[in-house]
Amino acid sequence: MTPPRARSWGRKGITPVVRVRGRGSGRVSIAGLTCYKTGKRSRMFYSIREYRGRKGEPKGIGWRDLRDLLVRAHIQLGGPIVLVWDNLRMHLVEPLREFFSAHADWITVFQLPNYSPDLNPQEGIWSLVKRDIGNLAAANLGQITRAVKRRLKQIQYRPDLVDGCLDGTGLIMDG
Repeated sequence: MTPPRARSWGRKGITPVVRVRGRGSGRVSIAGLTCYKTGKRSRMFYSIREYRGRKGEPKGIGWRDLRDLLVRAHIQLGGPIVLVWDNLRMHLVEPLREFFSAHADWITVFQLPNYSPDLNPQEGIWSLVKRDIGNLAAANLGQITRAVKRRLKQIQYRPDLVDGCLDGTGLIMDG
C-alpha cells in the first residue's frame, strides 16, 4: 500500500520526511452511496473491505457487496431509490442487472456518461476522505482502515458536507 502524499509545514530549510515501509500490505476498498431527498437530511451509506493478500480472500468490493449496500439503504430510507452511478465495470455486471430488473418496483437505475467524475457527488466524498488521510503514515493496514472509517463516520454526521458534494456537481434536485 503506497501511502498518500500531501503537503505539510516544516521548519524553514528542512524538508519534513516521514519514513514508511515500502512493501505492499494490502488494500482498502470502499463503496458508497450519497442519498438526497428534497426536504430531508442528506444521507451517506458505505461499505469497506480490507484485502490482506490471503488465499481465497476477495480483493475488493464485489457485486454482492453493492447489492447488499443498496438493500441496506432501501431498508433504512424506507422508500424507492433512483440510482445514478458511473460506468465502473462492477456496476455493469449481469448479476446486478438481474437484481435491478427483479426489484424494479423500488429501484430505478440511470448510468452517468463515460468518465464523468465531475457529475458524481460521491467523488466529492472520496476527495474529503483522501484529504483527511493525506499525511497519515500508517504502520499497518488496520490503521488506514480505522482512519477511513473515522472520516466517513464524521462525514455521515455532517449532512452539509454531503449536500456540498451535490452542489459541487452542478446538478439540481427537482421535486
